[in-house]
Amino acid sequence: MSSQVPAATRTLSILRVLASAPGPMTAVAIARELELPRSSTYHLLTAMHELGFVVHLPEEERWGLGVAAFEVGAAYLRHDPLERLARPLLRKLLKEVAPLSVVAHLGVLHGRELLYLLKEQSPRHPDVVTDIGVRLPASLTASGRSILALLPPAQVRATFPNRLAFVDRTGLGPQTWPALMELLQREAAQGYSAEDGFIAEGFASVASAVLDHSHRPIAAVGLTFTSDEVSATDRKVLATSAQRCARAISKRLGA
Repeated sequence: MSSQVPAATRTLSILRVLASAPGPMTAVAIARELELPRSSTYHLLTAMHELGFVVHLPEEERWGLGVAAFEVGAAYLRHDPLERLARPLLRKLLKEVAPLSVVAHLGVLHGRELLYLLKEQSPRHPDVVTDIGVRLPASLTASGRSILALLPPAQVRATFPNRLAFVDRTGLGPQTWPALMELLQREAAQGYSAEDGFIAEGFASVASAVLDHSHRPIAAVGLTFTSDEVSATDRKVLATSAQRCARAISKRLGA
């Protein structure tokens, strides 16, 4: 990091490094990570400590996030930033894929389930089960798997430790760990996930993951439609549009 970078940028960079670290860090490690002079790092940490954004652990000679940083994070969540950033882009997505009749939604992973946060639909839309606040098995939904596909395998394995962790709704979809991993690997390679009849007979979906500033999957943009009304060619068009929308949201989040 150039020495010409303003102090404000350096300060925010320190917060980001501490937020992504598994625990408190030494000042030397922070300086090395950001390529900053040690003296400058100590001065910034001291100022941040006075304002409560970091805490100093003298016995460990380490620094961690302070209460003020938590307050900022809590305020961020109260503002519903993800939904506010995504809503206009979902509406734009619907216009882009018209005249196809679809439902666009934004969902986040919650344990082994996909929780739907937003829903936008075409004037002539299919009557789907995806709605705001609804939770569906992540292993069966295209949105859920688009997120799972980008997570470390060990994390996915911990989420689905045995056969009891899997849900069967229509007799379709992965019901074992090997089947799930095979599907996730294939979908990670193609850049989007898809399902047809896994959640409800006669309905299909495509989805693409949204990334945060650390390039971690935090949400997914999905499009649901009636299976017999959308051709294979149009499904690829929908998948590409969902990918484009997910990238746009990711960019707004700093990815």
